Amino acid sequence: MTRVWRFLGLALLLVMGFAGAPAARAAGQDKAAAAVEVKIDNFSFAPQTVTVAAGTTVTWVNRDDIPHTVVSTDKVFKSKALDTDDKFSFAFTKAGTYPYFCSLHPKMTGEVVVR
Repeated sequence: MTRVWRFLGLALLLVMGFAGAPAARAAGQDKAAAAVEVKIDNFSFAPQTVTVAAGTTVTWVNRDDIPHTVVSTDKVFKSKALDTDDKFSFAFTKAGTYPYFCSLHPKMTGEVVVR
């Protein structure tokens, strides 16, 4: 009788482990997709265009030696002047296309596409 219980217990653990694995992977992927980084360097945004899911937070990090800003053309978001290694984050909750630029160097442009 003890062998039967051990076998059933082991079988239950295996079933629970396999059933929970895809959910754990999916949760990990969702968490990873919830944050994206854009690097500001050499008077450019890299990548220049990012495509994200609604609910994703995009963080811009200034790796340049001079200040830059991140300003959406439709005034949805606006950073202060970012010195070297400063960051600015914005959570995109609605689908759409969000063009942006550096107000100190207007030829620097980028775009966030939210699906």
